[in-house]
Amino acid sequence: DWGMGSYPMVPGHEIVGTVAAVGPAVRHLEIGARVGVGWQRGACLACDSCIAGDENLCAQNVATCVGNHGGFADRVRLDGRFAFLIPEALASENAAPLLCGGATVYSPLRRWVKPAMRVGVVGIGGLGHLGLQFARAMGCEVTALSSTPDKEAEARGFGAHHFLATREPKALRSAASTLDFILSTVFATPDWDGLLGALRPNGVLCLVGATSEPLSVQAFALLGAQKTVTGSAIGGRPAIREMLAFAARHGVAAKTQSRPLAEADAALDDVRQGRARYRIVLAG
Repeated sequence: DWGMGSYPMVPGHEIVGTVAAVGPAVRHLEIGARVGVGWQRGACLACDSCIAGDENLCAQNVATCVGNHGGFADRVRLDGRFAFLIPEALASENAAPLLCGGATVYSPLRRWVKPAMRVGVVGIGGLGHLGLQFARAMGCEVTALSSTPDKEAEARGFGAHHFLATREPKALRSAASTLDFILSTVFATPDWDGLLGALRPNGVLCLVGATSEPLSVQAFALLGAQKTVTGSAIGGRPAIREMLAFAARHGVAAKTQSRPLAEADAALDDVRQGRARYRIVLAG
């Protein structure tokens, strides 16, 4: 869908496994350690972004499963500096989705949000259900926004204080000027005007879902109340390590369905049909 794939492909970029071998320069990992690998497997580690701990912004960043074997392979080999120790408190199947999905929602919350802020999370799926948990654990007042009304009970279980069914005509209007930060995790095109209207002055709308259509926003929707529209992609190595520790400490975990690797095709079909709740983990 993103136009970066080539075939044959061995996919998978949220990987948890044990270290089978280490190179002579590896000092922080031992054979047998349980580690995780996310979307990124390498960077130059010398540019300004890398030095600042934002390796995800490196112009020479290398993706785990683009041009390389991903987690569906029997083994992967990569720069050990992009393999992260998994805290003992996190089960492997709950930790794996944190390595990309968790980092994707945690990083912008870490950057923009303070305790007691009013935070909205658009989309209660693979990313959104993690965003709700992180925002709640950060001390925020959390609102879940979903086009699927029957997700309300689960959204509240993930930490939402409030729920808005966005397909109801007056839902977003009822939330006008109530939120400090909105995290949009959806891939469908949302009601941009409605979301901007739900922000308070100096509010921020952050996109982590790659919507299929161009963003269309009126300038006056931003100017009058100094609102910001921004985006975020995964996170650097410091943010990922911090996220894993935060998740372990606060009990943040992906809700998963585990299936054997032999059922990968059926699992992918469940994802395509929207039946995943909320991540399917393949156990090799």
